[in-house]
Amino acid sequence: MRPLVILCLALLPASPALAAFPCDELWGERNAVYAEAGYCFKTPRGIAAFGNEKCRFSDIRDVPLSARDRAKVAEIVRDEARSGCRD
Repeated sequence: MRPLVILCLALLPASPALAAFPCDELWGERNAVYAEAGYCFKTPRGIAAFGNEKCRFSDIRDVPLSARDRAKVAEIVRDEARSGCRD
């Protein structure tokens, strides 16, 4: 029974749904920072997830982020790259 459990666990990362999960989570974390700072999302995915009710900045380069938020976004971008995530 134990080898079967190990085999099943070894197969989990190959599942497309599970492989996408970290990328979806990272995407959400990164864009939540921008949403809180007032970014106006353009994609259907971004608008569906965060809306644009209180947005103020159409260009992501204009979004005022604190040093802490910039560092957090940079860390998430690195994690997305390591995970092979694509927007």
